[in-house]
Amino acid sequence: MHILLLGKNGQLGWELQRSLSVLGRVTALSHDSTQLCGDFAHPDAVADSMRALRPDVIVNAAAHTAVDKAESEPARARLLNATTPGVLAQEAARLGAWLVHYSTDYVFDGSGDQPWKETDATGPLSVYGATKLEGEQLIQQSGCQHLILRTSWVYAARGGNFAKTMLRLAQEREHLTVIDDQWGVPIGADLLADVTAHALRQLQVRPQDGGLYHCVAAGQTTWHAYAKYVIEHAAKAQTAINIKAKEVAPVPTSAFPTPAWRPLNSRLDTSRLRATFGLTLPPWQQGVARMLTEIL
Repeated sequence: MHILLLGKNGQLGWELQRSLSVLGRVTALSHDSTQLCGDFAHPDAVADSMRALRPDVIVNAAAHTAVDKAESEPARARLLNATTPGVLAQEAARLGAWLVHYSTDYVFDGSGDQPWKETDATGPLSVYGATKLEGEQLIQQSGCQHLILRTSWVYAARGGNFAKTMLRLAQEREHLTVIDDQWGVPIGADLLADVTAHALRQLQVRPQDGGLYHCVAAGQTTWHAYAKYVIEHAAKAQTAINIKAKEVAPVPTSAFPTPAWRPLNSRLDTSRLRATFGLTLPPWQQGVARMLTEIL
């Protein structure tokens, strides 16, 4: 199997280079690759690369993920999150290749308090969410064989993430304030990459299992509870770390105005994914603890 991986240098792309290697030959491209084009700002050139390589599977880990910045550059966000993924899908259909694509909890309006199912009505509140939803729709309309994984709150030991930010602030300040009315589930990029590889292996023998799925770790939390877990775990695991923060206070989303509106309910129901692919998804704390052990 020949796999083309796009977005190799991101948190997820880095982990996918590892997880996909057991399935076959992986050609990994980034936006600054030279011999072949992986720059989503140039969809025609990306399509030319696909035709030259003729992969069996295309895994798209590239996206415009700067949620607030997308509000001021909607055309670019649409190009990277919708137009170019749509081109990937068209080329995948012509090649008879599988396309794996990642989407987001931001396609929902964040109402209610129940985990969102794949069949629930969408209603994005931001440019980012709207462009990611359009990307999903273009892939589904292309007729290509596809696997779309909606996910949320992705982190990794490599690169910046919420946990690292909280640890840094906790060593600088005695008082922290963190949002407590946004609910969701953190997932490690390593777990998301491993689920991808597992699903791809099954799809080779059961192509009828393709489609749209939700993929996050088990459980649920708020950013405030997530921050407290990180700080408390770090303090216990690494005595050398100097935690100054004596209080981590909960505040509403309104305390931190941003250009893009964040959904308050980002819980995702993973029952379809677990049932179809025979998976047991670990509690979110397990992955976060492992990541903290790696970075401390």
